[in-house]
Amino acid sequence: MGSQPRAIVVGGGVSGLSAGVRLRERGFDVEVLTRAPAARSTSAVAAAIWYPYKAGPVEAVAAWSRASYAEFARLARDPASGVVMRSGVELLPASERDSAWRSEVVGLRAARGDELREGYDHGWVFDAPVIEMPIYLTWLERRLRELGGRLEAGEVRDLSALAPRAELVVNCVGLAARELVGDRELVGVRGQIVRVAREPGTPERFLLDDYNPDGITYVVPRSRDLVLGGSAEEGREDLAPDPAESAAVVARCAALEPALARATVVSVAVGLRPFRPSVRVERESLGRATLIHDYGHGGAGVTLSWGCADEVARLAAEVFDDVRGALGGSR
Repeated sequence: MGSQPRAIVVGGGVSGLSAGVRLRERGFDVEVLTRAPAARSTSAVAAAIWYPYKAGPVEAVAAWSRASYAEFARLARDPASGVVMRSGVELLPASERDSAWRSEVVGLRAARGDELREGYDHGWVFDAPVIEMPIYLTWLERRLRELGGRLEAGEVRDLSALAPRAELVVNCVGLAARELVGDRELVGVRGQIVRVAREPGTPERFLLDDYNPDGITYVVPRSRDLVLGGSAEEGREDLAPDPAESAAVVARCAALEPALARATVVSVAVGLRPFRPSVRVERESLGRATLIHDYGHGGAGVTLSWGCADEVARLAAEVFDDVRGALGGSR
């Protein structure tokens, strides 16, 4: 091929923007097509601490997560990115003491007794990227444009209609893939978070309690607020905030960090995680074009974003000879 192969990425959330950046770095002429700004996407709601949650298969998710961890750790050196490395504690029951990804994180050690909470006899302390999404999504959009990529508004109802315009189409539409490609394995998993103000006495470290019998519980400090979570209601897809649920989230978090009981609530947000039994990153034919899917990341869309974007770039490079040599290009 004599000119840059054209790529249209459908979906302007964290997965679509990351894939667009990686493809542009590899030499594709990239257009990211989105029906809503990133600030109104599911990605914008995410608490966005790096943590492989509600996504499979295990080995692939571990590999993608490790790749993303390394990239976020690098981005944390740029204050404009909205990414910082924070130390925190993951609380665990006795039956859960290891996973495929813990060996890759920085600063991993067993939690001391004073770092645990009632009902838990084990936990890990480690450093993880915390990604402040309103800042980070703007940074990603800027990065795409700086590389020469384009971000365009538009809604796609038929992927095959894009084939005359591009040699490569990348499907990053998340939950909308149920309708766009007829994927009935996708299920919306409703999550509600509460944002509270950072005040004297509120924690500086993140806290994860994924095994709380009353619901997943986490505290994620950011620059101006803390994100308290959360919920994971499979099949419930209404987006209206539930006041009773907000109160329950705050109560669970305050049970772990008593200072949060007095914190000022800034806002409440609801999003739908696009869950399927296996994250779908695969290639197929789209008439004369090539189609690559990248969706179904469950509760780990941000955590998997760079690893899956790298996989998209690898799959694309296998088809387009003239970009193979650019793999591993500018970062």
